[in-house]
Amino acid sequence: MKTKTVMIFTTLFLSIGKLAIAQNSNKREEEMVAKITRYEVKKGYQQEFQKTLGDYVLQSLSNDDNIMSEAYFEQDDKSVIWLFERWTNQSKLDKFKNNSISKALITLEKAALVKPEKIIYVKDLEPISKQQWRRASKTEDDQLTIILFVDAKKGTEENFKDVYHTAMPQFRNESGVVTYQLSELKEDNTQFVTFEKFRSKDAFQYHLNFPPIQPVINYLNTNIKKQPFQDGIHTLIEFAPLTRE
Repeated sequence: MKTKTVMIFTTLFLSIGKLAIAQNSNKREEEMVAKITRYEVKKGYQQEFQKTLGDYVLQSLSNDDNIMSEAYFEQDDKSVIWLFERWTNQSKLDKFKNNSISKALITLEKAALVKPEKIIYVKDLEPISKQQWRRASKTEDDQLTIILFVDAKKGTEENFKDVYHTAMPQFRNESGVVTYQLSELKEDNTQFVTFEKFRSKDAFQYHLNFPPIQPVINYLNTNIKKQPFQDGIHTLIEFAPLTRE
């Protein structure tokens, strides 16, 4: 009788464990996917690569499960290209990767890239909606997009998030700001990236002098692993989708 009882409890324990694993797997499957891909493209392939990646962006934006998709090259080095994507969940992204334009991009990568692409998965902090991600600059704007990678000293990352938590609503309400998002790298919770889209260089300069930014600057000057923090800034030029209001 005792042995039978032990077997029953063992079976029950294993069943509960399997259910928990399945639930966690389903939860991960349903989580929004935020992905940054960095490409370094050979000189002779840059135009072709931009065209193919631009087609990928436009097709992904027409998919109901896509939240945002934008592509840029670096202002100071056109060989470096960035793709920013957000999808409702991983299974929808995987399904999209099976279409012809995705396969064409993957095929081109084999010949066009200096080295394999770098993929960075992030978790958005205080995320914005699909409608907010799709917000576009105006036709008359001279859009400027900045990303900043932050490698925080261990033990200070919560302070960094607190500083941004206070400043973020004020940043997003600046008249010259189109999009402002802080994200945490999934592979390391001491690493962050900001995505900042401004209507013009003047709007960016206003932002740098905006009083709520000072606590952020103070943190960056004292609590990151390697100075100066400006080395983590990348100025980007959009080439897809180039949507304007």
